[in-house]
Amino acid sequence: MGEFSNEVSIQTSSKKRVSVRDVFNISSNMMVTAFEESNDYVPKIDPNYQFNKEVTLAILAGFEHNRRVMLQGMHGTGKSTHIEQIAARLNWPCLRVNLDGNISRLDLIGKDTVTLKEGKQVTEFQEGILPWSLQRPVALIFDEYDAGRPDVMFVIQRVLERDGKLTLLDKNKVISPHADFRLFATANTVGQGDFSGLYRGVQVLNHAQIDRWNIIATLNYLPEEDETNMVLAQVEVNKDIVEGMVSLATFTRKGFVTGEMSTVMSPRTVITWAENYQIFGDLELSFKLSFLNKCQEEERTLVAEYFQRCFDKELVNELAI
Repeated sequence: MGEFSNEVSIQTSSKKRVSVRDVFNISSNMMVTAFEESNDYVPKIDPNYQFNKEVTLAILAGFEHNRRVMLQGMHGTGKSTHIEQIAARLNWPCLRVNLDGNISRLDLIGKDTVTLKEGKQVTEFQEGILPWSLQRPVALIFDEYDAGRPDVMFVIQRVLERDGKLTLLDKNKVISPHADFRLFATANTVGQGDFSGLYRGVQVLNHAQIDRWNIIATLNYLPEEDETNMVLAQVEVNKDIVEGMVSLATFTRKGFVTGEMSTVMSPRTVITWAENYQIFGDLELSFKLSFLNKCQEEERTLVAEYFQRCFDKELVNELAI
């Protein structure tokens, strides 16, 4: 991960109150705080993004009332993007960290580094991402939260309280959070471990860790009509074809729930299929290259049946190419 200089500050503008109904086009009388202007740390707005009402209100409660919010859901449902797109419309600086196995305690807290000053080597403490963010008006998102290493999770646990302070033992320093610091996380399993085999590498988190998250919301896949519109907003493909693609994706998701499928078509995969269809102009070829080749060989006959139901044509050869 990159280095974060102690000299970097995040300039934010004055604040304003905005209507959730007006900004997010969902039925709610809720008013929330936003910054007047954007900066380099604010995500770019996707004008075609479709907000889930329940999840949007949960995330907005995190921003407005400084609640710790975790989003749970299957891969490809857009958990992190949902938080980012809300931050974008609030002009709230945002930073994402993926808690994969390479993120260590030192990455989070910081470490001593050797630098050159006035031609001399000096040892200075370089703050990690957590104290760096904690002191700034930043929405920090921990992606793949249930994949974090145990030593990393105990560091995060210190700041999960609303006014949680971080103690840097090496520096004999206690950091109090900035008034506009916010903390979010995304996860596939909510710390319960993975029994499906789909999310290998996730950890079982202790109850004290999970209990410190004030709000846990679930983000499911969009209804088929909404998912179709989302794909059409990003890729210029015939609507009937996109509807078939989304229907096939729904079949794979239902097959996963019943144990017939081990691989799922996410909305991201559907978009990739549509994009590849634009490139090749061949529905079957683009499907094989986008999804079928990911499937186990014994599942491809079932996937070919899904294809036939959705497009009323046989998948000529379901073997990988």
